[in-house]
Amino acid sequence: MAEPHSHVFLGRAHDENARRTLWVVLLSAAMMVAEIAAGLAFGSMALLADGVHMATHAGALAIAAAAYAFARRHAHDRRFSFGTGKVGDLAGFASALVLVLFALGIAAESAARLVSPGDVAFGQAALVAVIGLAVNLLSALLLSGGHRHHGGGHGHDGHHSHHHHGHGDNNLRSAYLHVLADALTSVLAILALLGGYFLGWAWLDPAMGMLGAAVIARWSWSLMRDTAAMLLDVTDPRLEAEIRARLDDGGGTRITDLHVWRVGPEAHAAIVSVSGGLAVEAVRGRLAPIHGLAHVTVECRGQSAT
Repeated sequence: MAEPHSHVFLGRAHDENARRTLWVVLLSAAMMVAEIAAGLAFGSMALLADGVHMATHAGALAIAAAAYAFARRHAHDRRFSFGTGKVGDLAGFASALVLVLFALGIAAESAARLVSPGDVAFGQAALVAVIGLAVNLLSALLLSGGHRHHGGGHGHDGHHSHHHHGHGDNNLRSAYLHVLADALTSVLAILALLGGYFLGWAWLDPAMGMLGAAVIARWSWSLMRDTAAMLLDVTDPRLEAEIRARLDDGGGTRITDLHVWRVGPEAHAAIVSVSGGLAVEAVRGRLAPIHGLAHVTVECRGQSAT
């Protein structure tokens, strides 16, 4: 019987990204409490509304932080056949749905204000927007280091390659997009308030809201598409093509079945069936240099090995 091997496919920066996300959660929660308290104390609906809005993003970021903790805590739990590398993508998909709802809410409110413009307290609203932008820029700074990190990892065999097939940490990406969405709405709000204050363009505020909703919806769709691909085990065509190129060499070896899917932010698994006389270890030797191929099952001439 083969010796059991590890199925821990967490990203190399998993713990660092978890710490970054937790700091942003704490920062967002502190800002949320401060705005709600100030809104209640000073009777400011603008501050109160922004505090409630911040609460929704703090909740989404808390999901990301909880996903990191769950994935680490259960990394060696054998109930998860291929580890907990997909937990972050599940959290990212949930966050994408929250972003969609956020965008729809902004669009609906903006459309209503285009039809029935209301009075805007430009000074107070501008103060809220500037404070919110500062908090979001600080949060983006905390997350940006990990968000830019898209490096690969090592498979079980420790080999390297110049090819890269990963798509990064979608859990960190979801947190980053929530922060960017908040920052975008703050920037657009400031521009709209300046236009309304100096030029009297009351329509600019809801127009900017519609623009922000469209951009956020685009971001959320991109995140939803990528996380859904991970959760549904969609094949990476570049990695599949590289595997075929290394095995279909014209020497009689033929791939009869091939499955390739992601099991973590920087790791893929593959099941390869070949015919033509190539031994299992020879197949493994040809696939060993492929970067990110962390778990390989080979079937050859009726024999199999994992």
